[in-house]
Amino acid sequence: MTVSKLKVVRMNDFGAWLDAGTGKTDDDILLHKLQQTAEINVGDTVEVFLYLDPKKRLTASMRVPKMKIGQIARLKVINVTDDGAFLEVGAERGIFMPFAEMIGKPKVGDIVWAKLYTDKSGRLATSMKVSDEIRRASVAAKNVKIGDKVTGAIYNVTEAGAFLFSNERYIVFIDKQEIPRFLKVGEVLDARVTFVREDGRLDASLRETKELAINSDAEKVLKFIQEHGGEINIHDKSNPDEIYSTFKISKAAFKRAVGHLLKERLIEKIDNGFKVVG
Repeated sequence: MTVSKLKVVRMNDFGAWLDAGTGKTDDDILLHKLQQTAEINVGDTVEVFLYLDPKKRLTASMRVPKMKIGQIARLKVINVTDDGAFLEVGAERGIFMPFAEMIGKPKVGDIVWAKLYTDKSGRLATSMKVSDEIRRASVAAKNVKIGDKVTGAIYNVTEAGAFLFSNERYIVFIDKQEIPRFLKVGEVLDARVTFVREDGRLDASLRETKELAINSDAEKVLKFIQEHGGEINIHDKSNPDEIYSTFKISKAAFKRAVGHLLKERLIEKIDNGFKVVG
């Protein structure tokens, strides 16, 4: 699959035939009427997208990719195979993304950051490895304060954390300690700014502020106790794994939550646990 500018050498009821440049009319490429987006005539030079049809014949379409080589965009995954995936770029056919150019495991319907490039054989291809392109396209954050919200799409996930490209074109890093759930490349989300770097990049968190987290965790713990007979045999000395498997919060968060509930006199201590007051 590639984009070329070819000359119309003849036309018939099926469409136009384009000069393949081999000197042989048998090699001329069909531009079917259904693949024409504007009126053309013999002698015109047209930009076309070249691809193989189901019978492996080289075919042309005037529906060319809306992106240029090296450009990045958020593209939809339209098919996934054992070898890679195909992304929608506005052309007659989806553009292949090799497995080696994937980040994570994109599924059909996902929208991911990707770039258009030509592979070693000169064919168009796409890649989710866009960190360098996003760095060049980014701008330094201005008038952003700690606590502000930024919205954008995740474009890379590493062992250290995740990288988000905001709607304002800011690069935002989210440390793994600030990620409370699994993140998928391409996912659009809001993050809370925790630090503004000198170079204009941002650090952010997906966790609530401690005050909000205490309230939401306290509500979760109280509701669980109420739904389980008004008592639980879990306390601040319980195993962290038991606490997490029960409430999906850390032991520290659990201790803050029950401390809040005790202060509000909504629960009280009992042997090896807590119970609802009243």
